[in-house]
Amino acid sequence: MKCGTVAIIGRSNVGKSTLLNRLLGEKIAIVSDKPQTTRTRILGILSLPHGQIAFLDTPGLHTPRHLLNRRMVRTAIEAAEEADLLYVLMEATCLPGPGDLAVVASVKKLIEKRHRPVLLVVNKIDVVNKCKLLPVLERYTALYDWTAVVPVSGRTGDNVNRLLDVTCSYLPEGVKVYADDMVTDQTMRTLAAEMIREKILGATKEEVPYAVAVEVDRFEEEGKLARIHASIFVERESQKGIIIGKHGERLKMMCTEARRDMERLFGMKVFLEVWVKVKEAWREDERTLVELGY
Repeated sequence: MKCGTVAIIGRSNVGKSTLLNRLLGEKIAIVSDKPQTTRTRILGILSLPHGQIAFLDTPGLHTPRHLLNRRMVRTAIEAAEEADLLYVLMEATCLPGPGDLAVVASVKKLIEKRHRPVLLVVNKIDVVNKCKLLPVLERYTALYDWTAVVPVSGRTGDNVNRLLDVTCSYLPEGVKVYADDMVTDQTMRTLAAEMIREKILGATKEEVPYAVAVEVDRFEEEGKLARIHASIFVERESQKGIIIGKHGERLKMMCTEARRDMERLFGMKVFLEVWVKVKEAWREDERTLVELGY
């Protein structure tokens, strides 16, 4: 049996969560086109006939501006420190930039502390002309002495099976830690909060998506019905108005979409009630961050 932990690291918005969902065949991590969508470490478990892989999806490595962001970067580094193998994600759509070089510098420090395999995973090959892909791969390959280089598409699944084969070949021998039917350790409360936040990310722009947090105040199951009461926190009164929208239409639309996603994932009917509240500078408040799970 080949069993181990794989940390998925990279700069923001390179498709780490999309790849995790593709590897698992289930959506357990929210995705959006906004940087810093993932704020915490997300565990995804893939059980195979010949082993088990525990994937750790991590926040993007970036220059932090708030206490929240500093915690996010620290979470990513700590996940990478404990992993048996690293996926370093970079994009096939562009040549290495300052963010990618900073990630490579972080990888070098991690390997100095404890040597382990490091796979370069070049994502988003589905949107790049094949004749333009080779020069990009060559530039990324030259950045570091990678254990292996695997181009993939998290969106379409192209070459993901090869990535799994390569991964298993470098994992240590061991026994399964998790039950075969376990896919994540996230609770339904956490998943519900993240689904609401995903809809906000998709419906808002500028600073609003980054100033939003969601907390589930009550989660009650009554047979095949879940009653969920949640709070959306923003930092300014103007942001509250943007979230609610004219006559409450934007909030209603986002909650309807989130409720449908919850019903598909939970396999039950969902009653969802949401309030929008202002909590100034919550991203810099230590106590609030702890309460929100950050």
